Amino acid sequence: MKIVPFDDTNWTKDHPTGAVLFQHMLKGEPGTPENFMYTLGRQDADFHMPRHRHNFEQIRLPVRGDMNLGRGLVLGEGQVGYFPEGLSYGPQDDPLGKAAPGERLQLVLQFGGASGYGFMSIEQRRKAWDELLEHGKFVGPYYHFDNGKVQWGLNTIWEHVFGEHLKYPRPRYKNVQIADPKRFNWLPVQGSEGVDHKFMGSFSERGVWIELVRLTEGATWTSLDEGARRLVVVLSGTGTAADDDIGWMTAIQADPGEALSLTASSELELFLVGLPPIVLPRTASDEYDLEELHEQAAEEQAQARPQQPQPAA
Repeated sequence: MKIVPFDDTNWTKDHPTGAVLFQHMLKGEPGTPENFMYTLGRQDADFHMPRHRHNFEQIRLPVRGDMNLGRGLVLGEGQVGYFPEGLSYGPQDDPLGKAAPGERLQLVLQFGGASGYGFMSIEQRRKAWDELLEHGKFVGPYYHFDNGKVQWGLNTIWEHVFGEHLKYPRPRYKNVQIADPKRFNWLPVQGSEGVDHKFMGSFSERGVWIELVRLTEGATWTSLDEGARRLVVVLSGTGTAADDDIGWMTAIQADPGEALSLTASSELELFLVGLPPIVLPRTASDEYDLEELHEQAAEEQAQARPQQPQPAA
């Protein structure tokens, strides 16, 4: 079991816009379909991103402040969003407004989806970024080759790391799936006195699940799953896990077959994501795209792209 406490001195600037800093909490095994990265994002400046999509899945929970998903869709503070692999979202326009730099915080879990395409680690991404600077430059989310070609930066990085064109699974769901925890009931966890949970959904054939768990003061909760990895973040309260003190934004990882036991010293609320193993089909799916965006979204992206100065005639 891994236990990572919140550390307000440990922030890195890994986002291409430079407007968001990350605290890296938990991560998986690079090169495996189940690889993942769990971060706490902090918005330090106005944030803008064109419409885009990824070949991995995401689960997001805005801890402070809302997240603009584009086209009138907003993921509100305290809500939970499941972003299927291959689903386009944006354009995002999130000025700080009245919020102070660093006030807005968001939990972001990015992980390989049921298609089995995996997830590129942050170490692979950073290394490729540095190497690609020898042949061009990054301007926001785009990469500009020395020959004038412009490409979505993450595509360029993926091709540099893996030597093949990035495939986008066609999304299994039409939209970001948003759950409002306030509208779910707390239900008792059988066999655990003083422990309740809110089950908010299970997604794709992989069966990734999301729930909240609440422990009253003095209660103990034990989780054991022979097949699934469980990732837990403390949203409020204090307690202990494996004799370690836990509190706000402590992140905990329990792998398949590993018992997770927590005791609350004050009422404890936990955000839990379950990640079962990925099982690949006997026949590989041909439900994928090679282009980053479809035509309409690509036009929106082009309009948002920074214009390059034209040479004098």
